[in-house]
Amino acid sequence: MTVTRALSALLVCSFVAAPALAQDRVVPSSPAQVKLSYAPIVQRVQPAVVNVYAAKIVQNRNPLLDDPLFRRFFGVPGGPQEQMQRSLGSGVMVDASGLVVTNNHVIEGADQVKVSLSDKREFEAEIVLKDSRTDLAVLRLKDAKEKFPTLEFSNSDDAQVGDVVLAIGNPFGVGQTVTHGIISALARTQVGITDYQFFIQTDAAINPGNSGGALVDMTGKLVGVNTAIFSRSGGSQGIGFAIPANMVRVVVASAKSGGNAVKRPWLGARLQGVTPEIAETLGLKRPTGALVANVTNGSPAAKAGLKLSDLIVAIDGQVIDDPNAFDYRFATRPLGGSAQVDVIRGGKPVKLTIALETAPDTGRDEIVIKARSPFQGAKVANISPALADELKLDTSIEGIVVTDLSDDAVAANVGFKKGDVIVAVNGVKIGKTAELEKLAREGARLWRISVIRGGQQLNVVLGG
Repeated sequence: MTVTRALSALLVCSFVAAPALAQDRVVPSSPAQVKLSYAPIVQRVQPAVVNVYAAKIVQNRNPLLDDPLFRRFFGVPGGPQEQMQRSLGSGVMVDASGLVVTNNHVIEGADQVKVSLSDKREFEAEIVLKDSRTDLAVLRLKDAKEKFPTLEFSNSDDAQVGDVVLAIGNPFGVGQTVTHGIISALARTQVGITDYQFFIQTDAAINPGNSGGALVDMTGKLVGVNTAIFSRSGGSQGIGFAIPANMVRVVVASAKSGGNAVKRPWLGARLQGVTPEIAETLGLKRPTGALVANVTNGSPAAKAGLKLSDLIVAIDGQVIDDPNAFDYRFATRPLGGSAQVDVIRGGKPVKLTIALETAPDTGRDEIVIKARSPFQGAKVANISPALADELKLDTSIEGIVVTDLSDDAVAANVGFKKGDVIVAVNGVKIGKTAELEKLAREGARLWRISVIRGGQQLNVVLGG
C-alpha cells in the first residue's frame, strides 16, 4: 500500500456497518476494518441535501432617465427598469413533510424561492422563518404530498478537532458535490458573520453555492450548516465555517412550533471580554471568561443574583472562554428550565441558577416614517427588552431604535443605519415612535438630531 493510501485509510476509519462504534475513534487493526470509500455515507445522506434558488426583482434607475431631453433623443422610457437578480445556495431537509433549512443570506429579500431535489425535481417554496442573528432560514416545500428523506441532527458538542466530515452542496452551480476533510477547529468566535459566533471550522472544500449545505459526520448525521469561507480568491482555501447543529436545531424547532421568529432564553446582562490587563487585575492565570458589565433590573440575571463585575467561567459545566461562547451556550438551552452558571466573585467561586425564559416584547409599536423628513422610509420601534437583546442595545438607553430601512430610503441616504437609537430631535427628547412620527409630519428647515450608535452619541444637523 502506498503512503497516500495508507494515510487515507487512517483518516477514513468509519465503521459504516456498525454506526454505534463510529464515535470510538480507534485506529483500525486490520484491513477489513478500513473503508476506503465514503460512498455508503453519501448514498444515505445525499437525497436530503437540496439546491436552493432565490430570485428578486430590483429597480435599476439611471439618473439620465430623469432628463426628458435624454429620453426623447434616445427614445427610452423614463420609468425604472426592472431586473431579476438570482442567488444560488444549498439546503438540508430536516423534516419529512418538506421543511428545509438554509442560510438566511441565500434567500434574503427574495420574491421567489425554488428548491431542487437530488433527483432533479423542483418545488416552489415558502419562507417559514428567517433569523438574521444566526444567518439561518427555514423553508417549506409547496404542494408537497410525500415523505422526504431527512438528515438527523448530531450533538455538535460531541464533535472533536480531527473528526472526518463531508461537505455537501452546490458550489458555483455545477450541481450537487461532495467534498471531504476534517474538523479543523471548534468554537471559532472571531469570524464576524453572525450574532452567535461559535463556528465549526473545516478544511472540507466549501465554495460559493455551498452556503446552507450540509456538513455531516461519519455516521451520516448533520454536524453543521455550511455558511461561509475565508478566502482571498473567492474560492476554497481550506478554511470554511459551519453553524453547529445544536444552534440549527433551535431555529428549526421554532419553525416547527409555528413561530415566525426564534424564541431564545434572555439573560438580561451585558457581557464583555477579559483582556490581559483585566485578567492581571482579577488575578487570573490567563484572560478567559465573560465579565458582567451591566445587569438589567427585573431580568433573569438580576433575579438569579448576577452582579456587576462577576466573571462567568462556566454554564452547566461547560467552560466559557469569552462572551461569544456564553451567548451560544445560553441561546441553545431549552426554554422553560434553568441553567447553572459558575462565576468568580471577589476571587471566590459562586454558583447561580438562571431561569431560561424569553424577553418581554410588549409596547414595541413599530412603524415606518412616511412624512418627508430625514427619517422617511425608516422603520422604528420603541425599545423593549426583547428588541434590546436582539440588537445588543443597553436597556438603560432611552429613545427609539431604527429596526430596518431600505437602501433607497431617504433615511438611508442621509446616513441612518439599523440599530441607531434616536434620542432627541430639535431639542425634544424622543421616547416613543408616535413622538417621532408627529415631529416628522410637522417638518422643519433644520433638523438637529442626537443618535446613539455603537454606544457613542452622535449629534448631527441636516437641512430640511
